[in-house]
Amino acid sequence: MTRLGESVARASSLLSADLSADATVAELLKETGSRRYLDLTDLPAKEQAELIASRTVEVLPGVDQLAERIEERTAAGKGLHIKLGIDPTATDVHLGHAVPLIILSRFQRLGHDVTLIIGDFTAKIGDPSGRTAERPPLTDEDIAHNLASYREQVRPFFDFDKVSFRQNSEWLAPYTFPELLSLLSKVPASQLLQREDFRTRLASGAGLTMTEMLYPIAQGLDSVALECDVELGGADQLLNLQMGRKLMELKGQQPQLVVTMPLIEGTDGTGAKMSKSKGNYVGLNAPAEDVFGKIMSVPDRLMEPYLKAWTEWTDEEIAQALARIEAKTLHPMDLKKVLAGEVVAALYGIEAAMTARAGFVAQFSKKSFADVGTLPSVDLAAHGSDTVATVLTQVLEFTPSASAARRLAKQNALRLVIEAESGQETVVLAEADAIRPLAEVLAEKLAVTPGTPYLKAGRKLAQLQGDA
Repeated sequence: MTRLGESVARASSLLSADLSADATVAELLKETGSRRYLDLTDLPAKEQAELIASRTVEVLPGVDQLAERIEERTAAGKGLHIKLGIDPTATDVHLGHAVPLIILSRFQRLGHDVTLIIGDFTAKIGDPSGRTAERPPLTDEDIAHNLASYREQVRPFFDFDKVSFRQNSEWLAPYTFPELLSLLSKVPASQLLQREDFRTRLASGAGLTMTEMLYPIAQGLDSVALECDVELGGADQLLNLQMGRKLMELKGQQPQLVVTMPLIEGTDGTGAKMSKSKGNYVGLNAPAEDVFGKIMSVPDRLMEPYLKAWTEWTDEEIAQALARIEAKTLHPMDLKKVLAGEVVAALYGIEAAMTARAGFVAQFSKKSFADVGTLPSVDLAAHGSDTVATVLTQVLEFTPSASAARRLAKQNALRLVIEAESGQETVVLAEADAIRPLAEVLAEKLAVTPGTPYLKAGRKLAQLQGDA
């Protein structure tokens, strides 16, 4: 039995036990978390290819070809050369950005070599994939700053000490205009214009620059320069990745295989991709309790894709847990707590995960918030005339902006919870309430349901005290 097989056998027993018990969950987190460092070089080529393919959207030209390339390189006494390009375009990194790094980590543990391409040259063009407008170019200072932040935040999921770093300005900056013209003469313009985002922008009358059209060429030249075996990228990057295959063929090289990663749905359950602009993300530098609470707020249907994206669980283990839910021997809430614990444990360790779990249970499983202990509070005498959004943003710092507070309201995640002797009454605040004075909104709601009021934004809670 392989090392992974032994771990799966141990975890399977834990998955059959009581997953509402802290001791069982802690042991499970320890077992599955240890796989992030597990040597997987004893897996045969076919199982390696299947392990990678199980977490991807597509492997092109196919999984069998990936297995054959692994066997070919192994016979030559070396591993595959895997490439991932990073355009360091922002400092805000969330769980969605971790997905390809987790797959790269598995490639590392399977015995393959990874190169990260720092797109210092292409970042000055801006990848147009999925965009409706041209992206502003970045300066060298922007790139260096964003890269440092990216590495620090993604580090829990990936060992940066075991990779090669290359900057694509090494080969793109000296590329001459005659060389570029010669290459472009062999690439049909129709191939570049196949992109749906390009067609959409042209149909709407929006601008499309030549630099954006050349972005796939620049990315493909990265593969030529490194003679890669495999390139990873998001599903929206498919045409860029295929361009790498074409340019390698034109240069007489063995074309790379393409592995596309899923675009992770955001936490709000609307189907939109996880992104900071939509407020439906889990930041990698968020506190442990916030990460735990955010994941606990997602719809149950997202548990399966999230388990596949961010944990080291196998398909069989995920199926085992979901089958227990179907058989009603496992409550969905208990599995979601395990999922939240897995993510927090990856970021901050098992002890932090269990502390966040205990805090969540204490705060959201009590019959009365009065039993929770110390909560953030708002003095109505001082802030009753402020709008609800202002209180959330400037007093409690629960949301980064007033627009984020309004988005919460639009998602029915902005609420007043009123506690009385008869129990709790939850009042959903409308988007219009977010821009009204807090005291006015509160007086209106308390006139209907008297009691002790709390303001709830997503999973964050504060007590409202005093008189306006």
